[in-house]
This record gives sequence, C-alpha cells and structure tokens, in this order.
Amino acid sequence: MKKTIFLIAGFFFAQNILAQTHYDSLKTREIEEVIVIGTTNIANKEAKPLGSIDEYLQKSSKIDMIRRGSYAWEPTINSMATERTLVTIDGMRIFGACTDKMDPITSYVEVSNLSEAEIISGQQGSCHGSTIGGSIDLKRQKGSFGEKRWNFNINSGFETVNQQKIFGGGVSFKNKKFYSDADFMMRDAENYKDGNGNEVLHSQFKKINFSETLGVKIGENKLLEGSVIYDKAKDVGYPALPMDVSLAEAIITSLKFQILPNSDIFKNWETKFYYNTVTHRMDDTTRPNVPVHMDMPGWTKTFGYFSKINSVWKNHKLLLNFNGFYNKSVAEMTMYPKNPAENLMFMYTWPDVRTLFQGVFLEDSFSLNDFSSIKLTGSFGFHSNKVASEFGLNSLQIFYPEMDAQKNRFLKSLSANYIFNKNDFEIGTGIGYGDRAPSVSEGYGFYLFNSAEKYDYVGNPDLKNEKSLEANFSSGIKKEKFSVKISASYFHISDYIVGKILPNLVPMTIGGKGVKGYTALENAQIFTAAFNSEVKILENLKWKSQISYSKGQDNFKNNLPYISPISYSSSLFFEKNKFSAEATVLGNSKQRNFAVDYGENATPPYTILNANVGYRFIFNENKIYLKVGAENIFDEFYTTYSEWNKIPRAGRNFFVNINYAF
Repeated sequence: MKKTIFLIAGFFFAQNILAQTHYDSLKTREIEEVIVIGTTNIANKEAKPLGSIDEYLQKSSKIDMIRRGSYAWEPTINSMATERTLVTIDGMRIFGACTDKMDPITSYVEVSNLSEAEIISGQQGSCHGSTIGGSIDLKRQKGSFGEKRWNFNINSGFETVNQQKIFGGGVSFKNKKFYSDADFMMRDAENYKDGNGNEVLHSQFKKINFSETLGVKIGENKLLEGSVIYDKAKDVGYPALPMDVSLAEAIITSLKFQILPNSDIFKNWETKFYYNTVTHRMDDTTRPNVPVHMDMPGWTKTFGYFSKINSVWKNHKLLLNFNGFYNKSVAEMTMYPKNPAENLMFMYTWPDVRTLFQGVFLEDSFSLNDFSSIKLTGSFGFHSNKVASEFGLNSLQIFYPEMDAQKNRFLKSLSANYIFNKNDFEIGTGIGYGDRAPSVSEGYGFYLFNSAEKYDYVGNPDLKNEKSLEANFSSGIKKEKFSVKISASYFHISDYIVGKILPNLVPMTIGGKGVKGYTALENAQIFTAAFNSEVKILENLKWKSQISYSKGQDNFKNNLPYISPISYSSSLFFEKNKFSAEATVLGNSKQRNFAVDYGENATPPYTILNANVGYRFIFNENKIYLKVGAENIFDEFYTTYSEWNKIPRAGRNFFVNINYAF
C-alpha cells in the first residue's frame, strides 16, 4: 500500500512538471473548513455569540466533543481523540497538564480573542506537527495598521440552566505604525440542571481570560508583534470524574517577526518564537466520602518556534514551514492516608518527560487547467522523548527493565488531493500516509485512572509509531439558491494504540477493576461521512441541514470507543434588516455500535429544539446587538455517546447575550 501511495504521488509530481509551463494564474482550492468565532464583529447568524469555544467547534461535521462536565470539552476530529489530532493556537504547540485530559488546549482561549477555527482533515493538517485525524488551528483576532482610531466593546450574558454570568470587554487602537488589541472575559457558573430538573452536582466553574496583542511597523514591509494570553479557571467541577479541579492556569506568549517581501516570488515570511506554561491541580476535597485524599498537580512548559515562507512561482502556490518545540511534562500524585501514622504515598504519573521535536513541512498547490487543481503536502520530523526523573524512570523500569531513558523517532507524512470545479459542480479526492509518536500518557504514564473503564493505565515506551493510510472524497453543487455537499474519509490505522488488561497487576485506585497497559493492535479502521445542504427558500429565509455518520472497528471487528452514531441538525434562519430569528432541531440516533471492551453501553436516541431571535440597534457609531434564545425547549432528559460515564446533558436553558460596540 505504501508503494501505491508513493507511485501516485510521483504521478502527481510528474503532472506538476508538465503543467507548470501552461498556466500563469493560481486557481487552487483547499479542502478545509473555517468556523467564524469572535465577539468584536458579531454576526446575526450566530445562535449564541457568547457561547464557549466548544459550542462553536461542535457545529463542524468533522468535530465531536467528549464531555466530562460542563467545562473544557475534549474535541475529536474524524472520531479521533486528542492523541491522534493536533490543536494549535496561531500555529503554537501547547500541551495540557492534566493526565485525565480535563484541560484541552481549547479551554485556554475565549471567543473574545479568536477570529476563526481552521479545521483540516487528515494529513493535510500536519503543517505544525504529526497528526492522524487532522488539526484545528485557533486563529487570534488580527490587528491592523491604518488611520488613528479607538474601538471599544462590552459583552454581557446570562444563562438560566446554570446561572452562568458572562462579562467581558475589549479595547483596540491603531495608527499607521502601531496597533494594540486587548480583551477580557469572565464566566461564573453554578451547577446545571438536567431535563428532569435535578441538579448535576460538581458541574460548576469560574474562569477569567485576558489577551493582549501589540504590533509595531519597523519598516515599510516589516512587522514586529508580541502577544500574551492569560487564562485561569478555578473551582471547576467534573461530575463524570472522581475529582474536580481547583486550578487550571495558562500563560501563552509569543513574539512574531513578519516580512512582506517586494518580490514576484516570495510573498510572505513569518517567524514566531513562543513560550507557554500550564498548571493544573486536580482536587477531591469538595467530594463527600473520599476513601483516601489525593493531590494530583501537573505542569507543562513549552518553548517553540516556526518559520513560514509563502511563495508563488508560475502556477505554484508554495508553503515551507520549519517548526520545532521543546516540552517538559510533569505530573504527580500524593495520597494522604486517614491514619496520620501511615506514610504518604507519592509517585510521578508523568515522570518529567522532555520532548524535543524538529520538523519541516512543504505544501505545493497548483492548477492543472482552468477547472482542476492538485495540492501536495509532505513533512518529516525528528521526535525525541527523555525521562528526566530518575525516580520516575526506576518506577517504569519495574515494568520495562530494559527501557532506556531516551527514545528517538522519525515521523513522516505525505498527502495528495485533487479537486475539479466547473459550472458550480465540485468533486475532490485524495490519499495520505502519516504516522505519530505515542503521547506522554501512552508512552510514560504511570497508574493513570480511567473512570469510564475503571482501570488504571500504565504507559509503554516500546510502542511503535502509529501509522495511518487515509482516503477522502467530496462532491458538491453550489447554486445561487441552494448548495449540497457530501464528504467521506477512511482511515486504516496500523499499530493502533489501545489499553490491554494486565491480569497479574493490582489496581492502585480504590474501586478499580484492574490495570491496563498500553499496547498496539494490528490495525483499526475509521470511516466518517457527512451531508450538508443549504436552501434559500425565500429572499430572507434559509434552510440548512447536516447529517453525519461514523463507524470504527479494530482488526477483531470490535467497536472502537467514542464513535458517533448518526447525528443530524436542521435549522431555519430568517434575517431582514436588523432582525434575525432561527429555529434548530438536532439530535442523535440510538448508539448501537458501542464499544463493550472500553466500558461503553447503548445510548438512547434524542431530539431537541433550540430557538433564538436577535436585533441590532445602531446609533451613529454606537452598535448594540441583542440576542435571546432557548435551548432544549421541551426540557428533554438525555445523554449522548460522548458523555463520560453517561452524565446527563443540560435541561431547558434561556440565555441572553448583549454586545455594545463604540
């Protein structure tokens, strides 16, 4: 199969050489999805402008969300969790500090400082590192130079289901040589209520987020930009887990130098250096009847850089990206026996793992003719893990006596995609090959408790790279009054990393069923498909629909976990002048293909109804945008396949969002 991929790629490169003498203009189209985010320029089309990043992302047919509470959902791409995907903020690599994945990267930003989320499926998303399922790049609001001007905005919101209070604001300034953008957002929520009116305990959270970007023009075509994000969440409850979070804190900084060369070939050169640190503290002091009190803090620190060059040569649109990072991940667990005469028990759950990565990515998009184009991508990277803690290394050597403190790997990626577009009809197809290194937990985790399966997990430093062969297809028609698109992706993943029961080991966690060690299955297959349509019924009335389907099995035909059943949504959107209104029906079918081996069981179907109305008030240069709405109008009690331990979703919720810009 690998030979087939390289032969096809070779054919595309040959077509590249034959075509480059015939066409001067670029008409390539990239296969990607962009979700617009942000509060500074609120669009009438947003159902809930001050919703969380998670609520924005789950609108994509490629993304599902795994929930352990009402805060910090874990995004999956093509039904693959964060180990197999890549999430960046403006291209920056950031690593959560929680061994239970209670702090995905998406939890450290806010709608107030983002402009969009770029979602790329499969190997095309390997610009900033290795991935199997794809990537999400959360793009910041971009400042600009211009005539001297100040802009201010204030945001406020309230939700009834959890008494969530939202408040924020921003200020921006620009002139011909300088710009500044600053914003602040605060959220404070109590426990939410489910569809039966019952309070879901330990689902509260408090969060503040601050962001600042400064840009200086240091030449006619040169820019220097510095930015910082500070995010702090505390008293975060996770009803699906045995512990809550007393603190989740991140500082994300960067310095960017950008040149727009005065050249016919080189169009943009952007170099960024960044540093970020994340602190996460799991806490069980607010839980009743705790058998043994535990502290579980974690820390990550990441230094990184990337240098991107965009160029155009004949009919080629080229991107070259050199990128690298150095990460330190440490997590601890201390158990405090109720008998003070007994000794404390301490262990490293992440034994101070140092990860070094250096990679290069190349993309070439070029036109074959007026109707067809090809995009080729390739990347190569060096990846090294080192266990810096001698105590942690000795602990792992109990299971792997011959393991070395350091392990080096080489990571590869290649993809080729073809698009034909003529007379409003588009069809695209592509293939790809890539691999990834095991995550810190998969390689070096030490007694990590999975509360859904009730097993402690132990990492395996001897795991091979997980490898993926993929194929994708899309086809669509876009007319003035309607558009229809179908898309599908297939992944054949070799050396698929999963947990396997180690029968001779005793669990560390009270109530645990046993211990699992990470191992690799021969292969697994994941298939995803989506249907999207939009119909302009009347001049001011649109009907949008989306249906998604996923299926995943291993080489023994056992179902994989967290694979979505059929999901659907359909909405009617009306907009005229300054008024807008929308009604949406969404739901899932019954989950029949659940993964018994991973603690899953059947999930019943559900359907819910949401609605909202909005109005924009304009007074000279002052704008007030008001949006009110209701979610789960019929107060249905339901859970989904992606709820950790089947915690119920929120019941009926009324919300109000207000934005004042001046």
